[in-house]
Amino acid sequence: MLELQHVSLQFDKKKILDDISLSISEGEIVGIIGKSGMGKTSLLKIMSAHLTANSGEVFYAGNLLVGPNEKLIPGYEDLQVVNQDFALDLYHSVEENVREKVLHLPKKEQLVLIDEVLSLVELDELRLQKAHLLSGGEQQRLALARALACEPTFIFLDEPFVHLDQALRFRIMNYLIRLNEVRNTSIVLISHDGSELMGLVSRLMHLQNGKIVRDDHPHNLFYQPTSVEQAELLGTINEIEIEGGQLLFRPNEYSLESGSIKVNVKFKRSLNTGLIVLNYFVTQDGTNIVLSSKDVLSSINYFYIQKKDEYKS
Repeated sequence: MLELQHVSLQFDKKKILDDISLSISEGEIVGIIGKSGMGKTSLLKIMSAHLTANSGEVFYAGNLLVGPNEKLIPGYEDLQVVNQDFALDLYHSVEENVREKVLHLPKKEQLVLIDEVLSLVELDELRLQKAHLLSGGEQQRLALARALACEPTFIFLDEPFVHLDQALRFRIMNYLIRLNEVRNTSIVLISHDGSELMGLVSRLMHLQNGKIVRDDHPHNLFYQPTSVEQAELLGTINEIEIEGGQLLFRPNEYSLESGSIKVNVKFKRSLNTGLIVLNYFVTQDGTNIVLSSKDVLSSINYFYIQKKDEYKS
């Protein structure tokens, strides 16, 4: 288990993290979302012992972790990080960068593991290329390959999919899920775009103004957000006024047949994304609404809001 107890951090008298306590059990896949500048990267660095907090403590497997203020070489082998700076040996080849992480293994096992991770991140054909000649996306994939090659107990990923195309993103997501299933690897991911973590994480935290303001199942954050900011971190949200109050609902939370709240609308346009059609409407008071469907909804002039139930484990 990884545990943070009353962790706070500030730079130049500006508070970044404020009295954060949390625990992550072995085998969990956890996501941390928040707008840019909210301290997500700092929190990840403290979790992995690459940054020393101003106050508070971090424990792993019951042992107090020592940060870089007290440790010549920061970090621990069991806690691997893929940061946005990638931390590569720029003048070594792709293969050499990965080999550095598996030197403790017999030669034959080194080759097997190197081939496996380079194939996963689609860098096999660039294995002899120097790291400084790679593109930003390729360097990110190499950093991920290095972390995976260590076979860590915990792996921390900072905006891991930002430079990846959709096909490669899904491939790596599936690999991480498999890694978790087979090796019980604990995985912590941070992102400003929570939608890319949906379906991957089993627990999602919202970091806002230095505090964890929500720690819940991703389904509940998606369908029962407690603020517009929280809702927008996970994708498109509709916001309307009902009897003087604010109601948030997703584009798929509606019925054309029945419901407790009827909304009159006028169709404006549609956008076919391939998988679904996004239908854009405007209400009588000028509020813009988006509804998702299989077909264009140009003929409707009202719908009923139908909220999803809360997820209960």
